[in-house]
Amino acid sequence: MAKHEPQIKYKDTVPAVFLKRNNRFTAEVLLGGNQVTVHVKNTGRLEELLIPNANLTIQRRDDPKRSTGYDLISVYRPELGWVNVDSFAANALVKQFLIPLYDVVKPEHTYGKSRFDFYMESKGEKYLTEVKACTLAAEPGTGAGYFPDAPTERGVKHLNELAKAAAEGYHCTIAFVIQMNGISRVLPNDKTQPEFGRALKRAAKAGVQVIYHSCHVEADSIRMVDTERYENT
Repeated sequence: MAKHEPQIKYKDTVPAVFLKRNNRFTAEVLLGGNQVTVHVKNTGRLEELLIPNANLTIQRRDDPKRSTGYDLISVYRPELGWVNVDSFAANALVKQFLIPLYDVVKPEHTYGKSRFDFYMESKGEKYLTEVKACTLAAEPGTGAGYFPDAPTERGVKHLNELAKAAAEGYHCTIAFVIQMNGISRVLPNDKTQPEFGRALKRAAKAGVQVIYHSCHVEADSIRMVDTERYENT
């Protein structure tokens, strides 16, 4: 059987150069000599990626209802190659990964006071998966990334709810999708938010499985190439 490698291939992409970020949702880029406003599909800080003159890939979007005609897809970083910054890509890849493995895969499932990315069923067992996209690399040569790149109270809440669900018999997973090349594990970014790291350790101790999905990223594509599982962090 061929190896299952979830992937996304973006159509209608063009190269551009980063100028500045206006806010969480838009940035200015240089496209063919003209300054153009693009939609940033990632509300993280991305400070180590979105620097002046960085090479980008943007995707043309023909939708008259939109205020911008392009989406920002990837950023080139010399030591990493292309980094995918489309925050929707992580869930799309994990959905492809899960569908062959379970009888039921349901996105956006409410449990307790949280909405989780996926609820699954297999042979009468119930599963919950929360997906986190990693675009922040740790020190060069470590093969590690950091999460989060900005404080996320929502992320801490998800971990606490997953620990609770695990105690109630659910099979629970937090899945980190690493949207960079050459990185296979994710460390909690204690400098940015130590509480996330503490919550991750508590969740793992409670039985929440931690999964790292490594990816191969090109200017206009991202492909999941490996999955590593850890019982504890």
